[in-house]
Order: sequence, then C-alpha cells, then structure tokens
Amino acid sequence: MSRRKLVIAIDGPAASGKSTTARLAAEALGYLHIDTGAMYRAVTLAVLREGLDPADVDGVGRLVGRLHVEERQSASGRRVFLNDEDVTGALRTPEITRTVSAVSALPVVRAAMVMEQRRMGADGGVVLEGRDIGTVVFPDADLKFFLIAGIEARAKRRLRDLEALGERPDLRRLGEEIEERDRLDSTRSASPLRQAKGAIVVDTSHLSIREQVDVVVRAAKQLEAKKERGEDGPG
Repeated sequence: MSRRKLVIAIDGPAASGKSTTARLAAEALGYLHIDTGAMYRAVTLAVLREGLDPADVDGVGRLVGRLHVEERQSASGRRVFLNDEDVTGALRTPEITRTVSAVSALPVVRAAMVMEQRRMGADGGVVLEGRDIGTVVFPDADLKFFLIAGIEARAKRRLRDLEALGERPDLRRLGEEIEERDRLDSTRSASPLRQAKGAIVVDTSHLSIREQVDVVVRAAKQLEAKKERGEDGPG
C-alpha cells in the first residue's frame, strides 16, 4: 500500500524566494504547488475592484462571502481563478502589493482562505507557501521551512519581477515598502509572520534558485525514504 505523500510548508517574508522555490520543488517532487499569497492577492484584487477600504471589515466580509478563489494546474503552469476568472496576470501590480497586507490581516479573509488551503492540502502531496502555513494552516506539516533574505536582495528580486511586468520602480522605495510589509505582517493580530516550531531556516540572500530548491527537495526525499522504511519524523 502506498504511503500518504508529504505536506511541505514554506513560510517567510516578502520576496524571500518562497514562490519560485515552492513551485520548482513541487515540480521536482511531483507535488501540487499552492501559492497562498496569490489567494490573498486575488481577494485584494476583488476589494480594489469594489472600491472598498480594507478597513471596512463588514464590507470586505460581505464581499468575501461572494468570492471563490481557486488554484488550478494547466499546461502553462499554476493559474489563479477568482470566481472562475483567470486573474493570474493581474496579481503582481504595485497597488495590490501595497494593499494585500491590510486585506490579508482581516480575520474574516484569513478564515475563508485557510479553510480552502486545508481542503486543497488534506491528502498530502502538496507544497504550500505563505506566511502562516507552518504556524496556522498546517502546524503538523511533515516538513517546514522558513526562508529569509536581506532587504537589498529582496528589493532587487521585486525590482526584476516588476520590470518583467513593464514597470519601472525605484529600488530604494521597493526596499522601504518591503520593510513596511515585514512590519505589518509581523505585528498583525491574525496569524502574524513568525518562524514555525521545528522549521528549517534557509537564508536565500546569496543562494541561487537551484540551491534553494535543492534544500527542499533533498529534505523531502530523505523524509519520504524514512517513511517508506517505517521510520518517523524529519530528523
């Protein structure tokens, strides 16, 4: 009888390399990649489209009750759908980046998204990445990672991402925005960003993407082998 596949949690601050690492590690392992940050960005897109202030808790709560956010695999990769509309290409704008912390901090938003994330990962064989995967969504994940990186390295990554979208942002301002995002994410009352107990800390400041992915894939394959032998635990 085949054993249940792993649940792998990858957490960390903005632009620490979570998304790319999680996506490529999932591909290497034959797992599903769930980008929880993209789910919160989709909700933020809906909030902005409605012209709502994130501080309007009741208004956002009513909106969330009408939303269905889903991630699907396709020939072109993972896609994010908002009420069956493919919004993948609309989620990395500066406006959404500036607003997503305030929206994702709302308990009504987190409750809805956490429930969906747990549903998608219930059977294992998933790599989830975000800010509260190992602490809230799957505190009993088989493997937990916490990615960190310096502000300058993270700002340069965000710069490259935005330039690929045709934007021409200022590097210093990006660094300031990342620092503010860290402050908001770490001090919010609902599921603040923090390192999960037992998480493997990976400083990605000077690592290549391949090196980051290798850390996750090696640990996962070692744990899969241990489970096949009937041994318990990642250690």
